[in-house]
Amino acid sequence: MSLLGDEYASSDENSGSPAPNSSNPAAAALMPAPAVSLDDPLRLQMMLAKPTDTSITYNVKYSALSQPVQGPANPFHISHGNALKRKNVLTGYAQETAISDATFTSQHRTFQSRGYAREPNANGRYVGDLVRAQEFEGRDIIQMKPSRQPRKRQKKGDPGIVEGEGRYLGPWAKPLDEVQYEERDAEGAEELGSDEEYIDEAIVPAVSAPMDKSATAYEDDLTNAETSEFNGSAQADYMGRSYMMHPPNRIVEIERSFHPKKLVHTWKHGTKPITAIRFFPKTAHLLLSASADAKIKIFDVYREQELLRTYNGHTKGLTDAEFSPTGERMLSSALDRYMKLWDVETGTCISRHKTGAIPHVIRFNPSAPHEFLAGMSDKKIVQFDTRVPPDSENSMTQEYDHHLGPINTITFVDQDRRFITTSDDKSLRAWEVNIPVPIKFIAEPYMYALTRACVHPSGKHALFQSGDNQIVVYAAGDRFRQNRKKSFRGHNTSGYAVDVDMSPDGGLVASGDSGGYVCFWDWKSCKMFHKIKATGDGGAVTCVRWNGQTTSRVATAGTEGTIKYWD
Repeated sequence: MSLLGDEYASSDENSGSPAPNSSNPAAAALMPAPAVSLDDPLRLQMMLAKPTDTSITYNVKYSALSQPVQGPANPFHISHGNALKRKNVLTGYAQETAISDATFTSQHRTFQSRGYAREPNANGRYVGDLVRAQEFEGRDIIQMKPSRQPRKRQKKGDPGIVEGEGRYLGPWAKPLDEVQYEERDAEGAEELGSDEEYIDEAIVPAVSAPMDKSATAYEDDLTNAETSEFNGSAQADYMGRSYMMHPPNRIVEIERSFHPKKLVHTWKHGTKPITAIRFFPKTAHLLLSASADAKIKIFDVYREQELLRTYNGHTKGLTDAEFSPTGERMLSSALDRYMKLWDVETGTCISRHKTGAIPHVIRFNPSAPHEFLAGMSDKKIVQFDTRVPPDSENSMTQEYDHHLGPINTITFVDQDRRFITTSDDKSLRAWEVNIPVPIKFIAEPYMYALTRACVHPSGKHALFQSGDNQIVVYAAGDRFRQNRKKSFRGHNTSGYAVDVDMSPDGGLVASGDSGGYVCFWDWKSCKMFHKIKATGDGGAVTCVRWNGQTTSRVATAGTEGTIKYWD
């Protein structure tokens, strides 16, 4: 087609002769194709434009710009509807519509339950099942809800009429539907005599057996039902002395200790793991054991080596147990969240303490036997006074709450004026007694959780069982710093909180093992020079205690539920 008319050319402005016109109108009418000028090749070259061009380098007449589109139509080009609009979804173009959340939710639920919904931009049209829409008259799920109309009641009546029609009913007026039912029943019933009455013949429900309380939240509370049983041969000897009386001449000073070599005796506590064993203070003639079977037992060490007494009072497994500094009382903690103070000789429970969290470790203050500290699972250390009734507000005398994880150990140092605590937050904190602000905080990137602790007999060092299979030593004086030259390795404690203890002379370090061994190290050289296989089934040895009145006797216990005494 011709983009430019024949009457326009670059040379027309300079030429004075007009363009020739056709004198035959019939020939022009019979022309089947538009005129295409092929006279000037330069003009045709100018008319050709590249697809990338954005401007025209010559003047185009308006008549050429307004000519209709000529040539064959593109069969793949759609010029109607929204086809020219840019797609904003995968299937085409979606028009945005403002609709409230309540309207959208109602229409969505209507479509899910009834199968139809109203189009937001269709002037009332519906999509989906139109038959159901016509059946329900296009109502949505909100419009189908039954309206709650108040029930009609009888009239209150006249207060001046006591009986008969129109009597005063007041607030006792019944709904009309109940009155209709009563009147209908009265019409079908026979009149009764003065000594007759109706008896409701209802179905008597079957009497079912009472539900087992162990399967409900109404289980019997046995936390306050403490009992004690004496299991020994005699509570007193021929002179009337109780089993609490230690043998004469039993308080001795040990100059040098040796590691044990053979098994002397075995006590059977039960079938569940033992969580703590403790010797009687100063004399060590009694041995206390706490187990996961919620029982505490005391064994004789020097006389008959028998079971003396069993204490029952906890409903779940025990976490720790401790003798008081004098040995007359005993403190126990368990997973039932109770801490109980016992009289060791009589077996009676003196007091019960509870904070709502699980106590992990409990320790008496050696300088104040009436006070004890408890490390809880809620990252707190609480201090109680046993002289105050437990239900009193003054029973808890102090609270230390700077840790970021459950408490693992509490160790008194520096003549009982300070104590060191460790936690699952892999930190160590030192405190002044009765001051709830730590005086020392140690947390290094290479530290692991410290699970058990003991104090060197000299009082200058504190040993901690670390989670990376080693025993670390910290100074317990004015400066709480780690002694990097003292580190005891060679045992495995993965997955268990294994005890660590010192010999009475301070020359040997003893620890349990997850493989069932008892390991001994030399304090000065930090070398392991002895190892005993303490369990037969491969269970872990988690409890180790050195008898402070002997040179080489050690008690061990673990997951198999037995206590072994070595010499």
